[in-house]
Amino acid sequence: MKKEITIDDFSPHLFWDVDLDRFDLQIHKAHLVQKVLEYGLISDWNLIKDLYGLDQIKDISIKIRSLDAVTLSYLSALFNIDKTEFRCYKHRQLYPTYWNF
Repeated sequence: MKKEITIDDFSPHLFWDVDLDRFDLQIHKAHLVQKVLEYGLISDWNLIKDLYGLDQIKDISIKIRSLDAVTLSYLSALFNIDKTEFRCYKHRQLYPTYWNF
């Protein structure tokens, strides 16, 4: 029998900015997925895969407003989706940062 996954199972460095007593894994799943994708360890990745499944992670990651370029490339390859389908890619194209060429 699998143990129920809680917020305490994830790396503590991911949640320095949230109140863990009020953090709900279902209500705040987009926030959790984004934190794990950008800053998590492989153990954190395995936890969200077990918790949500790849289909839900795919749906969430497509809608995330900002992801770094490495994470975007990884997700694009993993899910076999063109980068242009991700909201973060479209958002980056709309608001370029002129000082980062």
